[in-house]
Amino acid sequence: MKKTFQALSFAGSLVLLAGCAGAPEGQTYQQIQPKLNIEQFFNGNVKAWGIAQNWSGEVVQRFKVDINGRIEGDTLIMDETFDYGVGDGPKQRTWKITSDGTDSFIGRAADIDGPAQGTSYGNAFNFTYEMDLPVDDTTYHVNFDDWFFAFDDSTLMNKSYIKKYGVVVAEVTIFMQKQ
Repeated sequence: MKKTFQALSFAGSLVLLAGCAGAPEGQTYQQIQPKLNIEQFFNGNVKAWGIAQNWSGEVVQRFKVDINGRIEGDTLIMDETFDYGVGDGPKQRTWKITSDGTDSFIGRAADIDGPAQGTSYGNAFNFTYEMDLPVDDTTYHVNFDDWFFAFDDSTLMNKSYIKKYGVVVAEVTIFMQKQ
């Protein structure tokens, strides 16, 4: 009986730990300052440095990104140019992001499947979207759960959780600085 109880306790602990892992909850950041204005931050030039890690934590990409953003009408346009030190990936991407006037945003890019859904939460911004992600000789249909966190008016940290069937299979960490 004691062994059964210990096994159940251990299994319960694993379930609790698994519930703690993964992406944050947006409402947690609603009142935290400084408030992140995604349109203001990316309007202009931004430099970024990042890594991508596979499911085992191995760094499979290391990259720099030059982001040139501008506002045209009610749309934020972000032209991204990537330079890889480790691994390979897209060389360029252009995002077109619009707001509905509240804290909700829609983003589109040529290599993103359907619209990306964005929501502002105080000093955080969450972007979710689907993408066909090429890895070696295979392409995987994955879900991105992208989180941006403001440190101040000129510095962001981005953490992306890449999921397949709801399980995190890779993570991307990017530091961004407004120029």
